[in-house]
Amino acid sequence: MRAPAEHGIMTERWGWQPTAWMQDGLLTWRWRAAPAGLMTRRQMCAADLAPCGADPVAQVVCRRGRRWALLWDVADLGPKRIPSTAQLAALDRALAARRRCPTCSRDVGYCIPRSLGSCLDCHTPLAAAVHAAV
Repeated sequence: MRAPAEHGIMTERWGWQPTAWMQDGLLTWRWRAAPAGLMTRRQMCAADLAPCGADPVAQVVCRRGRRWALLWDVADLGPKRIPSTAQLAALDRALAARRRCPTCSRDVGYCIPRSLGSCLDCHTPLAAAVHAAV
């Protein structure tokens, strides 16, 4: 007869956690079983917070371990950095350059695929001829 498996783990931050286990060096809980005060990256984004160099303290797993999400302690998080006006202007210029076709020199309204190297109209001449005729 096998010895009963140990369940739970004692933590300094959250005390006894009967549903937790250690996996890959992180405390691990099943989906919706983690204690309050932990956030995933998406929850941080929605709350305008950032890790600010903090390492994840735990993780949650679901779908029999095929999906997982890292968790950060809310006390370790800080506000997101706010870009300056110059940074936003540089980003706008970079995105505009990605939308400009090098062949026909017009802003096509979408990012030019690097695999094609030009807009869809310039890449397929037949489509360009039909587009010009209409």
